[in-house]
Amino acid sequence: MSDIQNFDEPKFAVESESVEFKAAFDASSKQDWCELIKDIVAIGNSGGGVIIFGINNDGTPSDADMSHILEVDPADVANKLHSYTEHAFSDFRLLAATKAGHPVAALILGGNRFPIVFTSPGTYPTGPTQKSAFAKGTVYFRHSAKSEPGTTEDLRAALEKELSSIKDFWLQGISKVVTAPPGTVVQVVQQDVSLRDTPNASPIRLTTDKDAPAFRAIQSDMLYPYRQKELIAKVNEHIGKKQVSQYDVLSIRYFHKTDDNPTFTYKSQWGPRQYSPALLEWLTAQYDQDNEFFRKAREALSRKLRGEDI
Repeated sequence: MSDIQNFDEPKFAVESESVEFKAAFDASSKQDWCELIKDIVAIGNSGGGVIIFGINNDGTPSDADMSHILEVDPADVANKLHSYTEHAFSDFRLLAATKAGHPVAALILGGNRFPIVFTSPGTYPTGPTQKSAFAKGTVYFRHSAKSEPGTTEDLRAALEKELSSIKDFWLQGISKVVTAPPGTVVQVVQQDVSLRDTPNASPIRLTTDKDAPAFRAIQSDMLYPYRQKELIAKVNEHIGKKQVSQYDVLSIRYFHKTDDNPTFTYKSQWGPRQYSPALLEWLTAQYDQDNEFFRKAREALSRKLRGEDI
């Protein structure tokens, strides 16, 4: 990434809800990674922003060497985030920048539609003891210049923001119906079919056929029985060796947009993402057709995160 961005605007003068300063960063330090991941998630949950490396908390340049930070592989950032959140977060850019005439590094972060929850604790050693940057099951937001556990007000605001977006979508749809030209046909689809856990219930399967009856997945464990580690184990069992990793699944999810296919995956508001037998069948079929399928996806995501053309 050759573009040099300048951060001399007043909004970048001090730390805030969307701006975080870090005097330095050591990619070999678990402490630095945990504290960085906490800030990334908190800023993303709060609507997005930027983390500027090479600036002290008071806004003065730390004069630390930024070259090693810019050499961090964006894929490592995405992989670290996924290991603590089970979320495929890739809406970020790492670039060279300047502030007050000093070279800095900047991590530009997009906002999250739904708050990301930590699924693993961010603990690291500090001498003879352990310190925790965040705990499993917590949701972090930015409160002024700090990344802190979310409050009821934070969650309410996030919910209201999403509801407002849905409301706008509905109103746009209603507007299209009201302003439709004479002769336009408005079609009413069949009511949802609910799952019944009884022996004589009719068997069903997930499908993308738009003419099929709608189905509301009440018992998601039956339709999406695999967690990520179980999905990986099933794929490796098919391949016959431990070849597919957590990052391979992240690459497939990002590059092939499998999270957008409701027959492949399901994510509840607070629980971890779950996967269907349909996704397992698709992954193994892709591998059978091309044994380099997972390697190609992994390399494609790495190039994408580095800003290279694919």
